[in-house]
Amino acid sequence: MTPTRLLAATAVAGVAALVLSGCVAKTDAAASGALTVTSTADGCAVSAASAPSGTLAFDVSNKSDQTTEFYLLASDGLRIVGEVENIAPGASRSLTVVAQPGEYYTLCKPGMVGDGVGRASFSVSGDAVAVEGPDAEQKQKAVDLYAAFVKDQVGQLIPAVQTFAAAYESGDDAAAREQFPRVRAFYERIEPIAEALGDLDPRIDYREVDAVAEGLDWTGFHRVEKDLWVPAQDALNADGETSAWKDWAPSSSAERATYGDKLIADTQELYDYVHSDAFTEALDAQGVAGISNGAIALLDEVATGKISGEEDWWSGTDLYDFAANVEGSKMAFSLVRDFAESQGDKGAELVSRIDAGYADLEAALAAHGSADAGFAPYAQLTEADKRELTDLINALAEPLSQLTVTILE
Repeated sequence: MTPTRLLAATAVAGVAALVLSGCVAKTDAAASGALTVTSTADGCAVSAASAPSGTLAFDVSNKSDQTTEFYLLASDGLRIVGEVENIAPGASRSLTVVAQPGEYYTLCKPGMVGDGVGRASFSVSGDAVAVEGPDAEQKQKAVDLYAAFVKDQVGQLIPAVQTFAAAYESGDDAAAREQFPRVRAFYERIEPIAEALGDLDPRIDYREVDAVAEGLDWTGFHRVEKDLWVPAQDALNADGETSAWKDWAPSSSAERATYGDKLIADTQELYDYVHSDAFTEALDAQGVAGISNGAIALLDEVATGKISGEEDWWSGTDLYDFAANVEGSKMAFSLVRDFAESQGDKGAELVSRIDAGYADLEAALAAHGSADAGFAPYAQLTEADKRELTDLINALAEPLSQLTVTILE
């Protein structure tokens, strides 16, 4: 993270190939029969693996001893098409969505944290379904789906941070180094949410030079990072001037316990916030403008920190953060894409440019690896590589900067 901050809360989730839960399909799109879902401690059994396009209903029964959730996810496994949460043990609830043709996943989440269980492919076939209904209602559904996405990401962040902190505190540095960039991905996809909460993001994600400049106690991911990748004696900090060892030394076991526990507590604070009325009210107040501004804010995160290699200064794992920021930005755009495209030829042309910008940026990033297989260390990028990525970020940023005003016209 860099000192430059855009404090608008991000709003992401969904994709143009999907539609929003609860919207009304045109009258000739017949509703499919209800599908049954049985959520258990280690499974998520859906009565069918496919359905025709249109209105789908999932009747979810919780047979586990924990409160559970059910998700219908897009083909990338991240974007939420629809979800139903807070299903108590022994209770049943229904999820209704209007599903377009395509590939999806179903998933249950007993305990409402972690990766979930029983992830399975789900196919929707048939013709595309036109979605109709009041504009305000559809925009509110977009905001609601973003809230669900944020809760899902933070729900996965919590146990990931706990496991990461346990490895760090116990001195299992090899395991902690392997987990570091992957744990951060959950946070990076939704980072502007934490940024809007005063000092929470600084506590979780400030670099050393930023904390020192603002007179803050340095804690969080990057404090842990420096312990895991101890710099050489002659190394400089991210400002290119200050000695890496000025007012710093590797943490003792007791200090590691303090920093690890602090990261867990701050992450829990973020979790509590996104499950509060205050979070819902903040998103509702911003509406779809918050979604589009969030797409811009996340791309700005890439431009101001990741592309320079200053974010993960000691680990060199910036490309993982880069990819997660782009994922969050693209999902934000995908949720408001249809609103922009509906603004005549101007909106359609803008959407086309943004689509192309994301595709070009993702292709260039893929040349250096992936989150699953691993990205190249940032130091391996040549100046030409950095220049190419910078040019592509700038090319996308220009049309993306017009998104908010377009969807509000």
